[in-house]
Amino acid sequence: MIMARISYIEEQDHPELAAEIGKIKGGRGALLNIYKLLLHSPAVCMSWFEYIGAVRWNTKLSPRLRELVTVRTAQALRYGYALQQHVPALALADGVSLEECEALKDWRASGHFSEAERAALAYSDAVRDGSGVPDDVFDAVRKHYSEREVVELTVLTGVYIMHNRVFTALKVDLQPKKV
Repeated sequence: MIMARISYIEEQDHPELAAEIGKIKGGRGALLNIYKLLLHSPAVCMSWFEYIGAVRWNTKLSPRLRELVTVRTAQALRYGYALQQHVPALALADGVSLEECEALKDWRASGHFSEAERAALAYSDAVRDGSGVPDDVFDAVRKHYSEREVVELTVLTGVYIMHNRVFTALKVDLQPKKV
């Protein structure tokens, strides 16, 4: 069992954080482990909450594309927390089947994804790899997506890289499975 390196803030022990906790629970449905940990720094926690919310729900990217990129990034980084949160619940709700989630592991060999989705996945992979995005990969993504969408796709990939680094360094525990 992984144990987080930083203690979790428990709601009942911190009435001074009631407003922040209320906002998080209202937006996420529960006080997730990452927020319990980040609440040690309320300003950082709330900026994370707002930033992640904007990247996830206030973009022009389709929910399906957003989930394809998120799941692919989490798989490539071996990021268990995000995979548990997204597969199956969020992925299925946003139009990505379990078969497609599995196919993302080797999406280039799969016949599941459209040309536009493949361009976005190749772009996201190049961003994640960190060695620079080749011009042909960028040109392919621009063929299908506006400048705004390319910015949003880039930031979405970066957010899940950041997530992975923070969660891994601090050993954030997986959320308990809902029964």
